[in-house]
This record gives sequence, structure tokens and C-alpha cells, in this order.
Amino acid sequence: MTTLEIMGAKAKEASRFLMTAGSKKDDALLAIAKALREHSEEIIKANSIDIKNGEEAGLTVSLLDRLRLDEARIEGMAVGVEQVAALPDPVGRVLDGRTLKNGLKIQKVSVPMGVIGIIYEARPNVTSDAAALCLKAGNAVILRGGKEAINSNTAIMAVMREAVKNVGFPEDCVALVTDTTRQSATELMQLSEYLDVLIPRGGAGLIQSVVNNSKVPVIETGVGNCHVYVDDSADIKMAADIVFNAKTSRPSVCNAIETVLVHADIADKALPAIKAELDKMNVEIRGCERTKQILGDSIIPATEDDYAREFLDYILAIKVVDSIDDAIAHIAKYSSGHSESIVTSDYRNADKFTSCVDSAAVYVNASTRFTDGGEFGLGAEIGISTQKLHARGPMGLNELTSNKYVIHGDGQIR
Repeated sequence: MTTLEIMGAKAKEASRFLMTAGSKKDDALLAIAKALREHSEEIIKANSIDIKNGEEAGLTVSLLDRLRLDEARIEGMAVGVEQVAALPDPVGRVLDGRTLKNGLKIQKVSVPMGVIGIIYEARPNVTSDAAALCLKAGNAVILRGGKEAINSNTAIMAVMREAVKNVGFPEDCVALVTDTTRQSATELMQLSEYLDVLIPRGGAGLIQSVVNNSKVPVIETGVGNCHVYVDDSADIKMAADIVFNAKTSRPSVCNAIETVLVHADIADKALPAIKAELDKMNVEIRGCERTKQILGDSIIPATEDDYAREFLDYILAIKVVDSIDDAIAHIAKYSSGHSESIVTSDYRNADKFTSCVDSAAVYVNASTRFTDGGEFGLGAEIGISTQKLHARGPMGLNELTSNKYVIHGDGQIR
């Protein structure tokens, strides 16, 4: 057996323990939170090696910031684990039930998925977040982070494995692939004998690689080419405020918008107001010809590629459209299926937009930045699913479970 196959077999065995762990899962999570605090100094020391290597490799300032750990961030990780422990147990919920004419009592019950694999990139806090969510949902987890954070992830995983072991759990409930070569990622994608589901968290390249190459069932998450459509009946100040928030509050996340569509009948008034807000953060605007005519030569001509891109930066594409139908068609062509918003005072247009736009989250008169498990009141999340099978939208604890039917009888035969 290969190293990963051995890891998979151990995780599968650990998952059987977790099936009946019940409230003891909270003990394990609280032990992890305590251990993160107690071992923060050694985690930061390991993280400093990653930071140094990242600087030498020429990582951008934003990537280095996502990679960096300090006492405050480790405290945030510990608090996050404690918050997961405080959430209701998603396992054992009776989702449906009935008694048949023959007396059989049927219940549909939530159960753990089993073993979850997660491939992610440079954020070491994902290591504790993902492990906590999977454990709470009764799943063993195999994590495979990026090379940029390998020292941090290794230190965090060592702390977590020791913590769960100290409260009587198999340490293989949580595991980390320390080989960060492409070969290990490929092998993890083929581990269908042991993994029940694989979740990629990261950029479009990573996600598409997993989707296209995995033999393990995949839940696709993360990529967000999100839109705001400003309808002809929109309140212009509201539209400008929503666009500004959705683009600039945190442009590097998947629920930030990348394109604004503006109805032609309101464009002369709405576009200058929107630009005035965006100028406060020096947002680069790439617009269609009609946008340039209204806003002037400071607008960079938008290409077809611009409407399809997830900029994750202070860059925004704008297009003037002739109708709500044109806006819906544009979104259908370019959207990644994450989050879209309409700003309107017309109830019929709001209803049409929410009915016809096929994304995980569709807003009326609100920023797309709310697409988040915490903001939705779901607690922590593993990511935002942009597919339709099994889970869609913020993936909280309930989405990390499956279900089975439990049938009680008293001798019935067919």
C-alpha cells in the first residue's frame, strides 16, 4: 500500500469510531481549541519559516497576509473551533418519517459522510476550521494544503492529533498529507476506496483540476464571478452603496462582485454615482462602449475575457444592458453560479430575477457579500458550493452529512 492508501485506511477505521461518538465530539473539539492556545508559540515559529520561504518565492503582499499567523489569529482559530463545538449536532436528526399500511416505521436520519478529503491552498487557518467542521459532523478528514503553508499546517495538525488522542479519540480522525507535490494531489483524487467525498478550496485552477481529474465524488466550491444588476427602477444611492460594498469591502473573496450590469434607461444617472463611490478605493473600471461614452476616457475598454474573469482585486467590469432579460442572459453566460443581486423597486422584476437567475444565492436590494455560513446563521462553513447535487450555497455542518433510512418492523415480509 502507498502512504496515502495507508492514511486512507486508518481514516476509514477512525470514521467508524466517530459514527457513535455523540457529544464526545465536543470534548475533542474543546481539547483542540485548548491545545492551539497552549502551542501557539511553536505554531508561530513554524509559520515564520513559511513566511520567509514565501517572501523569497515572491508571494504577493495579500498572499503573505493570508499565510501569516500571530497570537491573535491563532486565538481566532481556537475560538472558531469552540464555536463549532457549541453548534447543534447535525448527526442523528430525523429528517422525515412515516408508518406504512403494513406497520413498517420508516425514518430518514442524518448520518456522517465517512471520510472527507479537502485540498486547499495557502491559508493555514483552514486546517483547524475544516478539521473542526468535519469532526463535529462525525467525519474523519484527510487534509492536503499547499506547499506555501506546509510548516504551519504540519505544526497545527500535530497539535490537533495529540489533542484528540488525549481525550480517547483515534488520532487518525484528522490527518495531513505532508507531500505537497502534484503527485500527492493526483493520488488523493484517485483514493475512491477510502474517501467518500473530496472538497477543493481555492482558486479556479485548483478547483477545475480536482473536478476534471478526481475519481472521488467532488463538491465544487469557491469560484465567484458574481454580478449586480441595476434595474431601471433602482434607487441610485442604494445601487451605488451596494456596488461599493460588494466590490471593495474585501475584493479577494469569492462573494465579491466582478461585474455590474446597468439598465440603459438609468445608466446616465446611475453610472456616475457608482463611479464616484468606486473612485474612493481607486477601483479600475473596465466598461463597454456605452459605459465609456457616459463615464469618459478613464474607462478601460472591456473585453469578452473581462466579463468571464474573477478579478479578486480592485477591478470591476461594467456593461450597459437594454433590459432585465439581457441582464439575465449575460449572467447565465458568464456567472460561476455563486451569488447575484438585483437592485430594483419593481416587485415583478425582482421576482423574475430571483426565479430566472440560476445561482446558489440570489439577492434583491442587498450586497452579495452576505453569502457566508456565519452571515446566514449557519455557523461555520467549509466553503460555498456552486453545484446542485447534494449541497448548494454555504456548506455548514448539515451539508457535511448524508442520510440513511432506518426501518422498524415486527416481522413483516414481502
